[in-house]
Amino acid sequence: MALAPEPSERTSPEARGAHEVIASGAATLGIELGSTRIKACLVGPDGVPLATGDHAWENRLEDGFWTYSLDDVWSGLRACYASLVDDAERRHGVRPTTYRALGISAMMHGYLAFDAQGELLVPFRTWRNTTTERAATELTGLLGHNVPLRWSVAHLYQAILDDEPHVRRVRSLTTLAGYVHRRLTGRNVLGIGDASGMFPVDPAVKTYDRRMLDQFDRLVAERRPGLQVRALEELLPEVLLAGHEAGTLTSDGAALLDPSGALRPGVPLCPPEGDAGTGMVATHAVARRTGNVSVGTSIFAMVVLEKPLEGVHPELDLVTTPAGDLVAMVHCNNGASELGAWASLFGRFAELTAPDGAAPDADTVFAALLREALEGDADAGGLTAYNYLSGEPVTGLAEGRPLLVRGPDSAFTLANLVRAQVYAAFGALSLGMRVLEGEGVQIDTMVAHGGLFRTRGVAQRLLAAALGAPVAVGSSAGEGGAWGIAVLASYLGDEAGHDLAGYLDEHVFAGAEAHVVEPDADDLAGYATFLDRYVAGLAVERAATDAL
Repeated sequence: MALAPEPSERTSPEARGAHEVIASGAATLGIELGSTRIKACLVGPDGVPLATGDHAWENRLEDGFWTYSLDDVWSGLRACYASLVDDAERRHGVRPTTYRALGISAMMHGYLAFDAQGELLVPFRTWRNTTTERAATELTGLLGHNVPLRWSVAHLYQAILDDEPHVRRVRSLTTLAGYVHRRLTGRNVLGIGDASGMFPVDPAVKTYDRRMLDQFDRLVAERRPGLQVRALEELLPEVLLAGHEAGTLTSDGAALLDPSGALRPGVPLCPPEGDAGTGMVATHAVARRTGNVSVGTSIFAMVVLEKPLEGVHPELDLVTTPAGDLVAMVHCNNGASELGAWASLFGRFAELTAPDGAAPDADTVFAALLREALEGDADAGGLTAYNYLSGEPVTGLAEGRPLLVRGPDSAFTLANLVRAQVYAAFGALSLGMRVLEGEGVQIDTMVAHGGLFRTRGVAQRLLAAALGAPVAVGSSAGEGGAWGIAVLASYLGDEAGHDLAGYLDEHVFAGAEAHVVEPDADDLAGYATFLDRYVAGLAVERAATDAL
């Protein structure tokens, strides 16, 4: 095999430095399996991205469940990894073969159940499924702790209640990140943030809550005597904190990720984490009184708490940071996908009307539409929109139908249409955040990230109106969770010297700048009017799910 070419004399010192970092195996790799993209990010010792890779994929609705096949998981990971290696060679003249550390992240929650031989028993049931209402309601009442529809334990208990035949054969449960990590390392472990979306954890002892584990086992024994399900603790992955080593890349794992054989085994891995945890890291929001908003296929806000909440609220998940600190999470199933669908429609129109086929690319179309939204009326001109491609637990809807509703006197302009769609992406989230306000939760900083914020100032300004609080966007806003898990991998072994917040302060975000937008008075008033219509119109959304 020919060696990668050395940088030329004309290559900048920065590029030559990156070449050496990558060639020596000193760079750190993060990979995140998101809802629509698998993304990889390679970073240097200072956390600065050196190369990226990605692969687009989509979930499918099969037999009433949203799912991804495991074949798609691995073909997507291989394509994403190959894309990253190609990008490193294109930018820096070197193809990486090893790394200082590696981290895997993925969408949280859902149901991946395996038998004793490690075979998947039923297709992966993702976070998007809302078929577990009976189980979630019963478990919330039993445990005195909100158990959302998408949590792994809700899926397991619903399968028990439904007498699904596979339940007797379940020998392990995990998340998507945990599954990929186990195949790469052979270790059945999970970062505490991801684990807290499988079953409630006790922040005091940094693992699953013992009292609640016992309550669940007794409940199953009473409700399904003779089922002979193993104790829940035996089915769940071991819980690890950020900074702890979670295994090393095996020969089989390296071949799974890179069939070319260039990737060498032996790379240490950090604990696998969920996209909520990597979002907190990517936005520098792991300390108490900080928070972040992540916008993608779903949208969620995370606020690190100073103390436990007084009540149990169905709108709020209680999860943890990757370091195990308690977090209140407002998770909405529907984020920017419907806005993306409208952008695709207008992009196709631009393509049809472009002279000589010189149509703008998707990013250009999206940016133009977002900027147009700022020209709209503060209340979106009387338009009301719902982005519900799937059910929305925050507003009590088991199914979704995207809707645009307007009255005869509404100002139906492009600017108002786009503003209504952006507002709709934040609607359910702002309703959930009201619950935190009622608990007296204080937030010093709210940071936003995700591709929606690549167009500077637009979605950020409208989100500030929806939250009624300043919103910051940092330079890493578009990198997202792949960069966040790469940073967590970089933290591997440093927990003795710094806590996670201190590590981020000193090694990752020192001197970093963020663009902060304060709520605009007119936007605040306009959004409040829109939200009143949004709440009143939920009856229309419910009727649509019944009729269509």
